[in-house]
Amino acid sequence: MNPQAKLVFTISLLLGTTITISSNHWITAWAGLEINTLAVLPLISKSHHPRAIEAATKYFLTQAAASTLILFSSMTNAWCTGQWDITQLTHPTSCLILTSAISMKLGLAPFHFWFPEVLQGTSLITGLLLSTTMKFPPITLLYMTSSSLNPTLLTTLAILSVAVGGWMGLNQTQIRKIMAFSSISHLGWMAIIISYNPKLTLLNFYLYTMMTAAVFLTLNSIKALKLPTLLTSWAKSPALNTALLLTLLSLAGLPPLTGFLPKWFIIQELTKQDMALAATTISLLSLLSLFFYLRLAYCATITLPPHATNHMKQWRTNKPVNFSIAMLTTLSLTLLPMSPMILTII
Repeated sequence: MNPQAKLVFTISLLLGTTITISSNHWITAWAGLEINTLAVLPLISKSHHPRAIEAATKYFLTQAAASTLILFSSMTNAWCTGQWDITQLTHPTSCLILTSAISMKLGLAPFHFWFPEVLQGTSLITGLLLSTTMKFPPITLLYMTSSSLNPTLLTTLAILSVAVGGWMGLNQTQIRKIMAFSSISHLGWMAIIISYNPKLTLLNFYLYTMMTAAVFLTLNSIKALKLPTLLTSWAKSPALNTALLLTLLSLAGLPPLTGFLPKWFIIQELTKQDMALAATTISLLSLLSLFFYLRLAYCATITLPPHATNHMKQWRTNKPVNFSIAMLTTLSLTLLPMSPMILTII
């Protein structure tokens, strides 16, 4: 892709995100979401492969439908209450439509079907954008309207997302699809707590973004797209693969790594809200995700593949590890001791 075109699309992405997260009016928030969608479409389809074109088409149709629903819910609310302010969403029907629209934007179950297919058709870097940056504006809208939304509906969607993300990721061999189901599962953790403590949702999102960025950049560095390729990547860069193992375990939420921090806070908050059953259910369902993280980690760090693969053994390279990967991996592993300070902030 032309560097000037890429720069224009990147600036448009930043502009769309900034407009949405800083707006108080529904129309400007909707306009920001549309700018975001139109800016990311050329990045998805830049390889001109049929899978990439299919992914871009699916992404466009889903996001257009979700944006239409957001506009419809805000217009319904304005018609009934006379308010266009985002925080003044009070009409029950509007709240219901908005929850569906943002679930579709984010890829929460049962509106998740587009996300693994779109991620599978893109490059790893574009997949990272779709999994992190493109989720920020809808999460912000959810944060601003959290006091108006139905907690029971959000809890149901959240538990369903964690279950679907865990179950459907078990049998995958494509790494991008595994990361898509991982994203769906993490979104479930964010959705379950947003009605009770919205700041915890944002904390979870920031830490998830950091850990996912570390995983995607590492996979991009070792050029791994599926599990058989990952099996032979140890010889290429042992240090990077060891870091990948630890980052995946952090993403799974194992103590004493950073990923345990948001899960711990969310379970604690749910227990305070007399939702021990929901906390127990979501904790048990997250064990499904742990299985495929362990599977990825096992494939990344095994030194001898258990069977003959069609891939040639990689030569070990002395290329230094990218600074951004090193920084993100360090943060993904070592933030748990800072939890008392984070608790005082939120």
